[in-house]
Amino acid sequence: MTDIAPDSAIKPAATILLLRDQPEFEVLMVKRHHQIDFASGALVFPGGKSHERDHAATWDQFTLGFDAFDEVQRPLRVAAIREVFEEAGILLARTPDGEMFRGEAAPMDIRKAVDSGDLDFLDVVRDLGVRLDLTALTVFARWITPPLTPKRFDTWFYAVRAPEDQLAACDGRETVDAEWIAPQQVLSLADSGQRKVIFPTRMNVQLLAEASSAADCIERASRRTLVTVLPKIEDRPGGRVLTLPPEAGYGDVAEPLDSLI
Repeated sequence: MTDIAPDSAIKPAATILLLRDQPEFEVLMVKRHHQIDFASGALVFPGGKSHERDHAATWDQFTLGFDAFDEVQRPLRVAAIREVFEEAGILLARTPDGEMFRGEAAPMDIRKAVDSGDLDFLDVVRDLGVRLDLTALTVFARWITPPLTPKRFDTWFYAVRAPEDQLAACDGRETVDAEWIAPQQVLSLADSGQRKVIFPTRMNVQLLAEASSAADCIERASRRTLVTVLPKIEDRPGGRVLTLPPEAGYGDVAEPLDSLI
């Protein structure tokens, strides 16, 4: 999976596509705060950069599936679960008896303390007596930001079925809204201009919309050959466009560069 050599200027990141089937096939998306410097005001999947604490060796005691993944995937999966906890208050973990954690949304002060680094996420997990379920995450896609902006990310997208009886609530800092929404509705809202959906998100919602249910999405993702997406800039008669590897599964994409800047 790590087929592209690391670049110190490109920061590792993780994003979660949290899926449910009731009342219909939907994905959890959050609206970015308008003062955030990246994708401000956009509708996105919960996610963010991997932090040093995500690499702690002691996570082997507080995760399920730790030994099943390498030193790249372990911290990325911890980061993905931490980010959805911080941004939406949902914890992808299991209790000692193997059941999915079904507690209420974490107190906002706890989530904010984890986000700021004042509280270690591992301590939160330890105090709850649960283990993060790394095996619940299925790789959906991997995108690397092209050299168009000062900040570049190597982002892994993971699909996972949402746990029951956990309510999503935005953090009010990075995100100002959290909603369950059908993939086709996201595309319609983006096309009509009612919602801002950045290019990578739109492409992955488009891929998500090919599935009919959470199980179908996860099955498709598990069977799909992962092709790392590093968009390229091409000069064409109509202007400069951003293209994607045709084998990545997004079709023939040629996005006008002017629409992304």
